[in-house]
Amino acid sequence: MNVFGVDIGGSGIKGAPVDLERGTLAEERHKVLTPQPATPDGVAGCVAEVVENFGWTGPVGVTFPGVVTGSTIRTAANVDKSWIGVDAGTLLSDRLGGLPVTVLNDADAAGIAEMTFGAGRGRKGTVILLTLGTGIGSALFVDGRLVPNTELGHLELKGHDAETRASTKAKEDEDLSWEHWATRRLRKYLAHVEMLFSPELFIIGGGVSRKADKFLPLIEGIRAEIVPAELQNNAGIVGAGMAAGAA
Repeated sequence: MNVFGVDIGGSGIKGAPVDLERGTLAEERHKVLTPQPATPDGVAGCVAEVVENFGWTGPVGVTFPGVVTGSTIRTAANVDKSWIGVDAGTLLSDRLGGLPVTVLNDADAAGIAEMTFGAGRGRKGTVILLTLGTGIGSALFVDGRLVPNTELGHLELKGHDAETRASTKAKEDEDLSWEHWATRRLRKYLAHVEMLFSPELFIIGGGVSRKADKFLPLIEGIRAEIVPAELQNNAGIVGAGMAAGAA
């Protein structure tokens, strides 16, 4: 069975039909740039463009980079603040001609996919997935059950929002070397999260997971096992499709 998944990010919006039996994309994903400013109307138009590119007419799952309760947006750190209070499910369904839409936090979607088909499959105890990109998203699982909307990228670290120090965007904006970013930024962030939650496993997702060999071996002093996401940057799309399929 295939269900469509869309992953809204701070820099790009991508989607594809998802094979729910295999946890893979059924077709090559289509991606467009996130509009700037990333207003509800602008983003909804891009989501429609991605979905219509495939001629899709069934249920659609959509991730959002912020807290989502029901289908209402509660925070919007890396998109326009006008999203706050918007019923994203209704907005996107209307833009898609009435197709049923399920909306969830982007890192939660990636975590659901990784726990079912990827690096967290079969793992018990406390598992934390962190998506490193424009910001830092998080998904917290206890014995396989999701604790939604944790948003651990906004923990305070050295007097700053953690994602402004340890995200991939921070690395790129400040032109940091892999070593500097991994040992002085990401390691300190992981140590802080580990102190708070004592996970058995960290899963590192987002686009940078494709380059895990460049930075994960540099991180020392963390008790938890640290592994790259197996679904890499497709995890959000897969998780969105899974959420829509379960709705």
